[in-house]
Amino acid sequence: MINCASCKVYICRDGGDDAPAFCPGTSEDEIIKQAVCCYQGEDNATARTAAVVESTGYGQWPRVREIMEFARRLDYQKIGLAFCLGLREEARMFAKILESNGFEVVSAICKTGAVDKEEIGILPGEKLNPDKFEAICNPAAQALLLEKGGSQLNVLLGLCVGHDTLFIKHSKAPVTVLAVKDRVLAHNPLGALYAGHYYQKKLIGILNTKKETD
Repeated sequence: MINCASCKVYICRDGGDDAPAFCPGTSEDEIIKQAVCCYQGEDNATARTAAVVESTGYGQWPRVREIMEFARRLDYQKIGLAFCLGLREEARMFAKILESNGFEVVSAICKTGAVDKEEIGILPGEKLNPDKFEAICNPAAQALLLEKGGSQLNVLLGLCVGHDTLFIKHSKAPVTVLAVKDRVLAHNPLGALYAGHYYQKKLIGILNTKKETD
C-alpha cells in the first residue's frame, strides 16, 4: 500500500535508488506515466503555470498574489469567489484586491438561498439553535451560481469541512483555495499539528475514545 506520509527518504525530490518498498515512484510506473501524459496534454498550461508561479515567487509572494499571478498567466479574467459568511470581511478585501488588479469577480456566500436545515433532514436538535430558523451552507448553489456568472477560476475562502467537498464536486471551473475554515485556530488548521504539546496530544486516538464512550 502506498504510504508516502511515513517516508523519510524522498527520492522523489532528491533522486537516488534507495526507495522504500511502498514508493509509488518505483512500484507504480504506469500511474506515473499516465499522470505525465496529463501534464503533457490538456493540463499542460495549468501544470507549467503552477511551476513557473512557484519558482518566480518562491518565498516572496503571499498566497493572495500567487492566485492572481496564476490566474493572469492563464488569462483567467473572471474569478469566482465562494466564501463563508463568517469571513465576509475577508471576502470583501480579497475581491477588492482582485478588482484593483484588473480581474472581474463574481462571488457567492455560503448561506445563499436561505434554505432551512430541516429541508435536508437535519433534526431540530442537530441545529446550533434548535428552536430557530437556521440556514444550511449551500455549496452546490455557490458552484452553480459561479458557473452561471461565467467564472473561469473558483477560489474557496473559509468553507466548512464537507461543504468544501461538495463545492469542489459541483464546480465546473477549476478550483483553488485561499483559506480553509478552522474556528478554533484562527483558520490555521496546521496549528493543531504544530502545537504538539497540546492539540496534537488531544487529537491522537480521539475517534476511538469517542466510540468507547458513545
